[in-house]
Amino acid sequence: MSNKLIELFGDKLIIAKVKKRLPHLFQLAELESSRAGKIGMEVGSVREKIISSLLIYKFGEENVETELPITEPEVDVRLFGSSISIKTITGKEPVGVKLIWTVDAEKARQFLESWKPNCNLILVQVNWNGIGGVYYISTETQLQVFRKLGRERYIKLPKAGTNPRGVEISKEALKALIDDKDTKAIIVEWKKDSVDYNPYKRWVDLWKED
Repeated sequence: MSNKLIELFGDKLIIAKVKKRLPHLFQLAELESSRAGKIGMEVGSVREKIISSLLIYKFGEENVETELPITEPEVDVRLFGSSISIKTITGKEPVGVKLIWTVDAEKARQFLESWKPNCNLILVQVNWNGIGGVYYISTETQLQVFRKLGRERYIKLPKAGTNPRGVEISKEALKALIDDKDTKAIIVEWKKDSVDYNPYKRWVDLWKED
């Protein structure tokens, strides 16, 4: 399957489409997930569907499994039977990639002591009015960086006494993953369009149908 993702990131048609269409699609995702000008947490799920739809477009619906059990929280989609985690982050620097969402310090500590990378990663760095990208980081690359840095440097626990938003990949580990020679990247210029978007219109139109 890793060869399939390498194929995706080497496809000139796909690269051109991602560069041209992804900022617009993610802008729509933000508009659909916004209320009173603030973007809600659900934007992550919409972005995930956009990336999964790209895989379906490239490889066909029969080869992309999206209906996965909640017992596999890290896995967002399967391509030809192999597991992929889809992560998106926003900002100039690639930081804040969540491994798990938890407010429980003990669960976070247990996670640190037991977890290791176990699926391929598609990472999208959104950087409006700047440069970001889409990265494919294989399980093997993640494990190499994980072993090199060790658990304590690879995994960032929430600070004690704060309102923790989850356990993250450390900034050091994320930079090492993105910079690895085997990581594949599509560089994206994140520009917003002038979009007249009404998130209620399609639902109103459906109500109008007989």
